Amino acid sequence: MDLAVLVTFAGAAAIISIVPGPDMFYIMANGIASGARAGVVAAVGMSTGLAVHTTAAALGLSALLQAAPMMLELVRIFGVVFLAYLAFDALRSPGTDPGTTGHAVPARSLRRVYGMAVLTNLANPKVILFFLAFFPQFVTPGSEWPVPVQFMVLGAVFIAVGLTVDGLAGFASGRLSDMLVSRRGVRRWLDRVSAAVYAGLAVRLAVDDPAR
Repeated sequence: MDLAVLVTFAGAAAIISIVPGPDMFYIMANGIASGARAGVVAAVGMSTGLAVHTTAAALGLSALLQAAPMMLELVRIFGVVFLAYLAFDALRSPGTDPGTTGHAVPARSLRRVYGMAVLTNLANPKVILFFLAFFPQFVTPGSEWPVPVQFMVLGAVFIAVGLTVDGLAGFASGRLSDMLVSRRGVRRWLDRVSAAVYAGLAVRLAVDDPAR
């Protein structure tokens, strides 16, 4: 695989990653709700989901899913239900206990953030179609590198670039939340903001046609 192709791909990946999308909004919602560490962990979870998509694309599983519209529809429905649950969960959050400041996030909560971020990414059928549409433009037929290997390399570059951008977004939103959460009444509003983000993503996924 030509180095120039990788550099071009990395530049395109950076532009795509910087433009705010559902994944970034989800990561920032976690940072707002649970602090900087949760925002970064959510970014790592999203990248883990992308690693699964990369592997699936390299093995041809993404093409199989695209050929079976019903499977994509089931993935979309699962994503809508899952995001709606996250919105409900954020709304019923008790917030920070009186007399405390900052985010007290236990280790298992961070594991939960990570797991939910992975599931959220995997439940978005648009990611599957994006990999099939975007990656082949940078695959070199007849290269000494087999096509599956090229997919894996491109996926690794895409994940590295995306994790850097999303991790910074999650950290920044979490730090801003940490500064605001000590103010009386702000904790509850932050939970409502994150709930609104989750609900908005659920609605977007519900009305969006994955085939477009």
